[in-house]
Amino acid sequence: MTETGTTRPGATERGTLDKAAAENFPVAPFFLPKDWRTDLMAVYGFARLVDDIGDGDLAPGGADARLLGVSPAEAEDRLVLLDAFEADLDRVFSGEPRHPLLRRLQPTVRRRALTPEPFLGLIAANRQDQLVTRYETYDDLLAYCELSANPVGRLVLAVTGTSTPERVRLSDAICTALQIVEHLQDVAEDLGRDRIYLPAADMKRFHVQEADLAMKTAGASVRALVAYEAQRARELLNEGAPLVGSVHGRLKLLLAGFVAGGRAALRAIAAAEHDVLPGPPKPGKLQLLREVGVTLRGEG
Repeated sequence: MTETGTTRPGATERGTLDKAAAENFPVAPFFLPKDWRTDLMAVYGFARLVDDIGDGDLAPGGADARLLGVSPAEAEDRLVLLDAFEADLDRVFSGEPRHPLLRRLQPTVRRRALTPEPFLGLIAANRQDQLVTRYETYDDLLAYCELSANPVGRLVLAVTGTSTPERVRLSDAICTALQIVEHLQDVAEDLGRDRIYLPAADMKRFHVQEADLAMKTAGASVRALVAYEAQRARELLNEGAPLVGSVHGRLKLLLAGFVAGGRAALRAIAAAEHDVLPGPPKPGKLQLLREVGVTLRGEG
């Protein structure tokens, strides 16, 4: 790979970037200008890789650890890997990064005058995942989303040159909602990682025990809890939806897609009668397109 990161992606990059297809809405859809797609995929590559480090989902073989300068003896230590990743992020802004995905990010950072803060937030969220596996209150969860989700929307606005304080506020509402929706879809998967993102205070209110989340199907109390959290996510999406009307052209379609992706996922959860334990309810493409149309018309 060259220093500008413009050559064909290697195996490590492809394994990470291929996961973009599994998102609720395309990360960098075809209708965007080529330079936006390039920069959004560079940002996505960073966000996806740091999540893979935090979740222990790196490709087998230890290539990412070697690229980050982590010894084989420490290659399974996620906190060590995150520290090394943060050091490589620093090189994005002040030198020559080691990892190809961060080399790919460097031209984007320079072209769009991006700052380290949103990237550092995503790393901090994954550090928190190693140390905090339960959240007592909804406010605690919102503070986590401030690190784990909101930086992504802020980066999208920065890449597209449309960031204002009001748009950042609306974007934060959307991103937090999307994070909550993802947590609802992934209750069973997260529990398998010994993580629960359903606030403990809400679990107590709905008489839900941790053992209830390990069942193959959800009982009435779990379904009621999921419906409650889904309504919170829906309200946040509605709060942030005016962001779509504040921009124009292809960016408007992109942002409508993000809102619509969240709404379509919530409809899929509702269609499953809020039973998320057998696996993540996913919306079909037709439902997603319908929600895009509704969001663009401002009817949501």
